[in-house]
Amino acid sequence: MPLIVGQSPPIQEILEIVGMVAQSTDTPVLILGETGSGKELIAQSIHYRSPNFKGPLVTVNCAAIPNELIESELFGYEKGAFSGAQSSGKAGLVEEAANGTLFLDEVGDLNAEAQAKLLRFLESGEYFRVGGTTSHKVKTRMVSATNKDLFAMAQAEQFRLDLYYRLAVVKVEVPSLNRRQEDIQPLAKYFLEQFSRKFNKSFQVTGVFRACVA
Repeated sequence: MPLIVGQSPPIQEILEIVGMVAQSTDTPVLILGETGSGKELIAQSIHYRSPNFKGPLVTVNCAAIPNELIESELFGYEKGAFSGAQSSGKAGLVEEAANGTLFLDEVGDLNAEAQAKLLRFLESGEYFRVGGTTSHKVKTRMVSATNKDLFAMAQAEQFRLDLYYRLAVVKVEVPSLNRRQEDIQPLAKYFLEQFSRKFNKSFQVTGVFRACVA
């Protein structure tokens, strides 16, 4: 189970939302926040607190996969679908996430073709592999995350508005640390403990927060 460190009201509110949405097996969740704000931890927490925890958690960094490959990576491909394709075809990451959770990080970087296919999957639970004519059906929860303003992108016709609404059935906004300063001290203490164990050091807290490392 991932550990979310914090005592500020925004973090406590997020944990309440996570607890509620985790009771569902398929409600899509969109997590918004700056890079490094803990969006992946929120996604992991939703998965491991849900009935889907026995299934896989498949994480996809949409920004790290070339545009020409993202569709086949997500939905797989059939034999001979394109030059260089495996002779036996390949299952996609959506299929690998069956009965679990598919986490799409940096979802705002998906190209138009992948957005259209993802929308169809969210609407029907069905998809076609690249080069295929047979539909496949998979049940999985879709959790997505981005540091971009998807609604503004949709208004500028850079992201599908209908897909935005499908992804954001439940929306979780993770505030940056400068908006929850009560969490700075618990986080600093947590990381000091982690690295002290890693490097076989010890420390003690003195005063308001001064760490003495030995």
